[in-house]
Amino acid sequence: MAVSGPEVVRHIPALANLRVSVFRDWPYLYEGDVAYERKYLLPYAESPTALIVLALDGDQVVGASTALRLDEAPEEVKAPLLAAGFEPSKTLYCGESVLDARYRGLGVGVRFFEERERHARALGLRHVAFCRVVRAKDHPRRPADARDLDDFWRHRGYLCRPDIRTEFSWREIGEEAESSKVMEFWVKTLA
Repeated sequence: MAVSGPEVVRHIPALANLRVSVFRDWPYLYEGDVAYERKYLLPYAESPTALIVLALDGDQVVGASTALRLDEAPEEVKAPLLAAGFEPSKTLYCGESVLDARYRGLGVGVRFFEERERHARALGLRHVAFCRVVRAKDHPRRPADARDLDDFWRHRGYLCRPDIRTEFSWREIGEEAESSKVMEFWVKTLA
C-alpha cells in the first residue's frame, strides 16, 4: 500500500518502531531511538514528492520503503549526488527499505522497488538513487549467514557507484556515542 501526505502521519508510530527493530540487525547495528525516528519520518508527511510503500499483515505494518525527490532529501544525501552531476529535480532518493525478517524472501523487496520507480516516473524523474552502509566483509559482528543484496539490486538495474559516498552518524550497539558510518550510492537511470 502506498501512502503520501497527511496519510503518512497515522503510520509514523509503527514505522518508527519498525525502523528501530530492523536497523538493530546487520549491517546497521543501530541502537535506535523511537523519538528520533518519529522526527525523522515527519518530513515524509509534509513533502509533496514523498512516498512511503507499506507492507501490511492485516493492520500491522511489517515493512516500509521510503522515497522523495532529491531536492527534499537531507544534505548528506543531496550534496554527493549533486557533486556527481545528478539533478535534484530529476532524481528520486530512496531512503530505506525495512522489512520484518519473517516476511523476507516473499517478493516484498521487489514490490518496494517497483512502487518507488513507478512513483519516480509519475513525477517525471530520470534517476533513482539510494545508499547503503559500507561494512568490511570480515567485520567482527557480521553474522555467518549474512547475505549481501548486491545481486538483487543489480538485477533491478541499479549500479553501484563507490565513487559517490556520504557519511551518516548513529550510535551503534555497544557504543557510548554516535560514530560516523560510510555510505555508498547505487543509482538507476529510468528508461
